[in-house]
Amino acid sequence: MTPDHEETDGRRRRGLDSRDRIVEAMLELMREGEVAPGAERVAARAEVGLRTVFRHFRDMDSLYAEISRTIEGELADLVARPLVSGNEAGRLVELASMRAEAYERIFPFKHASTAHRHRSDFLARDHARMVTNLRQSLARDLPAVCADPGRMEALDLVLSFEAWSRLRREQGLPRDEALAVILAAAVALLHSAET
Repeated sequence: MTPDHEETDGRRRRGLDSRDRIVEAMLELMREGEVAPGAERVAARAEVGLRTVFRHFRDMDSLYAEISRTIEGELADLVARPLVSGNEAGRLVELASMRAEAYERIFPFKHASTAHRHRSDFLARDHARMVTNLRQSLARDLPAVCADPGRMEALDLVLSFEAWSRLRREQGLPRDEALAVILAAAVALLHSAET
């Protein structure tokens, strides 16, 4: 390896390290409850200069996109986990439990993104994509109950991030109690489809 190549390689590694530190700093600040950490706060937490933040991310949307990719990577195993129950009631319990776990992991980011979605094209598109994916998985995993459009809409609402957030944040329920409420409502919808 030539000295020029080693120098270029070292610069590239340092650049990737800075980029990763910036993303991790933003995630840390959000997990600590900061809904709108600015570039200055992110730079300070990542221990990089403000210019470094903007050299890696031309605007906040590009940083949000990288954070979204990071979170999706963290959730990949959970999302790929197949439902194993042979009946809809069992699959409903599995699905609600998996969503609860995912929602807990993305809670700080989703609240921060909701606060900025009105002024961020990326966050608006990312939210719409999440809603679409959740609806598609619902129709795929619970086809009988979702054959009724009204029940499909009700179940989509009950199993949504917004319902989970309301129970956890506004109503102050612990995770297990929030899941019990979601399951009670979802199972009632499932049984109403059977009558």
